[in-house]
Amino acid sequence: MNQNPVFLLPGLRSPFAKIDGELSSFDPLALSAPVIEQTVAGGLGLGRDRAGEIDLVIWGSVIPSLSVSNWAREAWFEAGLDPSVPALSVVQACATSIAAATYGAGQVVAGRARLALCGGAESASHAGIGLSPGLSQTIGRMSRARGPRQTLKTLAGLRPRDLRLLIPAVEERTTGKTMGQHAEEMASEWGVGREEQDRFALGSHQQATRDGGSFFRPLLVSPGTFPVDGDTVPRAHTSLDKLARLKPAFDSAAGTLTAGNSSPLTDGAAACWIASEAELSLLPEELPRVKLLDWDETAINPRSDGLLIAPALGIVRLLARHGLSPEDIQLWEIHEAFSAQVLCTLAALENQEWLGARSPSPAACGTIPPERINPNGGSIALGHPFGATGARILSQAATELSTEPPGTRAIVSVCAAGGLGHVVLLEAV
Repeated sequence: MNQNPVFLLPGLRSPFAKIDGELSSFDPLALSAPVIEQTVAGGLGLGRDRAGEIDLVIWGSVIPSLSVSNWAREAWFEAGLDPSVPALSVVQACATSIAAATYGAGQVVAGRARLALCGGAESASHAGIGLSPGLSQTIGRMSRARGPRQTLKTLAGLRPRDLRLLIPAVEERTTGKTMGQHAEEMASEWGVGREEQDRFALGSHQQATRDGGSFFRPLLVSPGTFPVDGDTVPRAHTSLDKLARLKPAFDSAAGTLTAGNSSPLTDGAAACWIASEAELSLLPEELPRVKLLDWDETAINPRSDGLLIAPALGIVRLLARHGLSPEDIQLWEIHEAFSAQVLCTLAALENQEWLGARSPSPAACGTIPPERINPNGGSIALGHPFGATGARILSQAATELSTEPPGTRAIVSVCAAGGLGHVVLLEAV
């Protein structure tokens, strides 16, 4: 990681809103374009006339689309910027835009890029409904049929089982279980109870709404860009009592996960910058910047290890690689898919036996001070647009860390479907 230093700078993002809410009329391209355009051309960007100086756009969206394959290129076109800039799309479930950023960082380290715009978007409100393979094939053959007789023959091959719709679900193909069901299993295995989860969720909302959410305003696109000018998910007036009254969402009999201690399906888009040291001069001096020291990607068996706990292994490996302990990390930005998932990950970091069985760096990480975790709230309060969350967290961490003395470090951690984890180590400069 010493070849070419890499720097992370915050980009802008849209407000985040729950599914079928204030942003439901915007598909991922409509969400992405203003975020990209304003990040590049706005007061904290290059300016439209210098967009061609960007070496690469890396962008992603998770929910499949029949009309768009290369989200990055189409979003860049939609933003109306210099078409000579190449664009690459990435997908890594909930870690999509943190993967975009580390891919860009790898290009900078290798000397193949100097400046990359990274991020992603998601519109849970625009999840497409598909046809069964049998019905899709029948319709395709009918469109190629030569005359009524061949059309009728094709229709005759249709079976009742083909007359069904494929509705997207947040579940694992390998296990058939939803993320919430997996998180319930994790909570049971690690002994994480309902009250502990609700307390964590309450803290997320309290931190996100502190001072009216003023921390986020500089990171949002210009007022009037979207129907709302701020996040609509955070609840300033929620309480433990209100959270305790919510019914279990994934296991009605004995469940501990609720809509209150889980991140909601969300619409939104977010961006960030990855730059070489030489290219920092292209970006305004007032734009916060931190050094991206290193990153790690991990994977576990979702059938046996706990679907959303893989980041624990990445955290341990990053710390070991740099000779650091939890006390050396002043800021922890951990994606909150569920309170249970965060709390189980924190427990795993203290469990020598669990880590030793799954990692070549078996030493337990130890206890992370709670006050250092998500000091301005996380995905439970802010929402979780799958493709945008990584860039949101990176921009948030860069902004938080830029006010600290040089050498202050942060870890950003995102869990993802498929038993994946993506972790980044940052340092103030």
